[in-house]
Amino acid sequence: MKKRLFLVITVLVMVFSLVSCADKAPAYDAEKEISVMVLNGTTGFGAAKLIDDSKNGTAALNYNFSVESDASAVNAALISGSVDIAALPTNAAAVVYNKTQGQIKVAAVNTLGVLYVVENGDTVKSFADLKGKTLYVPGQGSNPEYITAYLCEQNGLKVGEDITLDFTYNAPADLRTAVASGKVELAVLPEPMVTIAKSANDKLNTVLDLTAEWNKVAQKDSLMQGCIVVSKKFAEENPNELNKFLEEYSASVTFVNENPKEASEMIAAHGIFEKAAVAENAIPNCNLCYIAGDSMKESLNTFFNVMFDADPKSVGGALPADDIYYLG
Repeated sequence: MKKRLFLVITVLVMVFSLVSCADKAPAYDAEKEISVMVLNGTTGFGAAKLIDDSKNGTAALNYNFSVESDASAVNAALISGSVDIAALPTNAAAVVYNKTQGQIKVAAVNTLGVLYVVENGDTVKSFADLKGKTLYVPGQGSNPEYITAYLCEQNGLKVGEDITLDFTYNAPADLRTAVASGKVELAVLPEPMVTIAKSANDKLNTVLDLTAEWNKVAQKDSLMQGCIVVSKKFAEENPNELNKFLEEYSASVTFVNENPKEASEMIAAHGIFEKAAVAENAIPNCNLCYIAGDSMKESLNTFFNVMFDADPKSVGGALPADDIYYLG
């Protein structure tokens, strides 16, 4: 009798626990439309699986994804409040934060360093070998310029005196073409542009990994180039939906890193990058990641401080306050 009573009580306790857990589980609105913008290229790679799930109707939430080729379009949408969530360069996130007086939050870092120095030749082995040379850099006024300039200074090269940074080819694709054709000897290129250029020119060598160079002179893994941002309004009004998105996005990044061949087909199918084969080869060098919470805050604070010290304009004129971070 006692044994039977014990079993009954045990079952009741288990049922009560399950009901209590179900009551506490955060509910999210699966029908609410959530607008998400990502940039084509590396910053958008991590979203490929989630975009595919959304198109196939297997995602948990009702996403409206758009893939943009111009970062200014994403910035404008965030400033106007017409997009809920976006992927964009980290320094652009700081700029938008300052322009909107804190109306966006960084929820996760999705890309570490993706910049490399390539050479038509094999004379450069270290930053010291760049002295007296011209180094072509894309994206004047954006991450590549500030990161390259910082690393030059940290390695004893004064920009404008010991080394010339040339921004003739401001678009990465244009610089890639110039490098592949042999018009440019030395250049900073991001992935997947490095992979494309090397496939067109077998004399082209990757001579410096700027992530490795950064780790020599700054906090390790604090070179953070891409991130996920969310509007402050959306984060405050829809915390359950935001947390579910971040859960699905994190899983998408993991899938892309672990399944580059399948992911590259999704990347091409959804307009994130044109050629699947190039994306597949580039993914291992793209440093795709999902870093959130205090780890994100600590490392991104370091990155913002370095950029601010290099040029306050790089982060919109002022260091972001701690409320830029969404910590869940």
